[in-house]
Amino acid sequence: MSSKPLHARQLSRHALAVAIALLLPAHAALAQEAATPAEKAATLDAVQVTAQRKVENIQDVPVSVSTVSGEKLDALASGGTDVRFLSGRVPSLNIESSFGRAFPRFYIRGYGNTDFRLNTSQPVSLVYDDVVQENPILKGFPVFDVDQVEVLRGPQGSLFGRNSPAGVVKFGSVRPSQDLGGYGKVGYGSDDMWNFEGAIGGGLTENWSARASVLFQRRDNWVENTYPGPNDGFEGYDESAARLQALYEGDGFEALFNVHGRHLNSTARLFRANIIKPGTNDLVDGFDEDKVALDGLNYTDLDSQGASARLTWDLGSYKLHSITGYESVETYSRGDIDGGNGFDNAFLGTVGEPGFIPFASETADGIPEHSQWTQEFRIESNTGTAFDWQAGLFYFSEDYDVESFSYDSTNGGIEDGYERVNQTNDSWAVFGAATWQATDALELRAGMRYTVDKKELDVEEYYANGYAPCIGPILGDPTTGPKRCTMADLIALEPDGDLSASPEDKKFSWDLSGTYALNDDVNLYARVATGYRGSSIQAASAFNFKSVAEPETSTSYEIGIKADFWDKRARVNAGVFYYEVKDQQLTAVGGSSNANVLINAEKSVGQGFELDFQAYLTDSLLVTLGSSYNDTEIKDDDLSVSVCAQCTVTDPRDASGKALIDGNPLPQAPEWTHNVTARWGTPMGEGGEFYVFTDWAYRSEVNFFLYESKEFTGQSLVEGGLRVGYSWNYGKYDLAVFGRNITDEVKVVGGIDFNNLTGFINEPRTVGVEFKASF
Repeated sequence: MSSKPLHARQLSRHALAVAIALLLPAHAALAQEAATPAEKAATLDAVQVTAQRKVENIQDVPVSVSTVSGEKLDALASGGTDVRFLSGRVPSLNIESSFGRAFPRFYIRGYGNTDFRLNTSQPVSLVYDDVVQENPILKGFPVFDVDQVEVLRGPQGSLFGRNSPAGVVKFGSVRPSQDLGGYGKVGYGSDDMWNFEGAIGGGLTENWSARASVLFQRRDNWVENTYPGPNDGFEGYDESAARLQALYEGDGFEALFNVHGRHLNSTARLFRANIIKPGTNDLVDGFDEDKVALDGLNYTDLDSQGASARLTWDLGSYKLHSITGYESVETYSRGDIDGGNGFDNAFLGTVGEPGFIPFASETADGIPEHSQWTQEFRIESNTGTAFDWQAGLFYFSEDYDVESFSYDSTNGGIEDGYERVNQTNDSWAVFGAATWQATDALELRAGMRYTVDKKELDVEEYYANGYAPCIGPILGDPTTGPKRCTMADLIALEPDGDLSASPEDKKFSWDLSGTYALNDDVNLYARVATGYRGSSIQAASAFNFKSVAEPETSTSYEIGIKADFWDKRARVNAGVFYYEVKDQQLTAVGGSSNANVLINAEKSVGQGFELDFQAYLTDSLLVTLGSSYNDTEIKDDDLSVSVCAQCTVTDPRDASGKALIDGNPLPQAPEWTHNVTARWGTPMGEGGEFYVFTDWAYRSEVNFFLYESKEFTGQSLVEGGLRVGYSWNYGKYDLAVFGRNITDEVKVVGGIDFNNLTGFINEPRTVGVEFKASF
């Protein structure tokens, strides 16, 4: 722990980041002078994507899409980080979590969902090996032995269906092949961090091949608990995952089978009481990120498993695809939500710490049972003419229980509240898309999808002891005394006398796009697309009534350019966009009442631009730059939400003291994000290379909640990585030292607003060494 004041340490980190950035152009100039005319010029490889459900060159696809693969993906994943390492690494993508590694929340162009309930849906769809991962816990599957990550921005409502009005993040595993090959990678770093990955694959028979891949990651607790509670420390984890694939390639028929699983044992997100200086968004003086004092339990257990079968029949001018998927997850996560110990009560003579804690709060959420089945049939033409099409059917079925618990931290952690709900979701859709090569230069595309979506939620069991007076105070009834609240109490208080809900939605989505080739290297594109997210349900509890959010629909417009230049040594993809979301589902989280209520905003809008640039500035220096601007705004004159009890709210209030949020940006939606990477290498001996790879990401301020306040406005964040290594035997072996968050930035990245100025911070600096062998 540095002895310098926090502000001085932050200043020095910014100075280091600026110094590195300033050195890059100078280094490029020196490297350019060193190049000789005899050297063969380095060029950029074509990038193949499946953004339109078929393999195409990224430059020809009329969609704003970015990819992460190869060495960049390996470098970003160094240090055992979870899927959040992708946040800010491509334009307009933000990922955050109040559950740690277990429950990532994705935002594209500022459009996402802050809801922390385990039955929530997100407007960013995540697809892993062609199978949608709907439950938010499934979205945290580790990234290993992955060929490529694609980020598709804007609605993908025709080909990827419901719950993708903001975009899609696609992961594609390395497929089996007949060639024997694989890799092994082991890394060791700070806080006894271990990271092991491995894969092996090859031909089994003339037609069959297989590939097996595994992952194991662990880290010791790096935060000490100074309170003599049930946990000595926090922020450690043990995680393992495996994937087995088998591929059959016959005459006109291909079958790819996939089974996979994950186990995670870790501490849950670590909440820290009163770490924000009142009236500001600064950390309190003397803040020590290495210590907390909690009296409650904090841990996460998670197991997931799944399987899929992807079958393809080649019928000459047509291909028929069948994709069957099954996913299941079981999880339990418990945390000390008040972020400290004890609570302040003058009558009882108790005092909490650190700082003011009005009441103790320790809760848990879990999924004891879960199943998701998906089935898709799709046929696509390949006629070799100017007109091609694809069409299909999709079915989705999900059934799971969600349990919520509360505990009394001040009384030995006994359980004093419980609720179990069951939610089912059944959906089917018919979809189609067409491509028409109108002229040699102009290609037009269109797609549409009709979806029927039904959800049903039932509260199956509920009770709350003593301290929870059956939501009487929420109703404005101060005479309601503490008692054991039951299902009957909830039913009596519910306005319609019914704890269940069963909305059914029928929606039509479509898109139109076109690509115009100015020449062989430059394409212009334009796209208008719609998407929708089905209705959401939040069960009644001790703090809020049942709430149902109506379906939301989005419409997006964008135009852009995709170009290769400098003789294929440089590439730029850029575009501008505007979107509207009608009836956007928002979650009013927390506030002084600790409610979690679903609401619909009349409308929200977003506009901005995105830029992806990469270039070989010299034959040995590759630089990439990503940049985006997202200006989002909630438009609803009468919409108001509850606010925190202790923070400085800057929004106007309605008559009941709630904040009017018309004009506010969407939560967790930074206006600016930038990322840059630079990779320089020089040959050393026969088949050897010394290299340096650095990456930096910046995001501007974000609102943590729907209302605006000084304390819960997250400061801008800059994080950098560095990797210095030596590879030999023509890249088969690689040894490197690495650092993540190398300037050791410490910032609040999220908050809990119902109790006190509680927040959680970003990941700490990690340094280590890594060895990889490929064969």
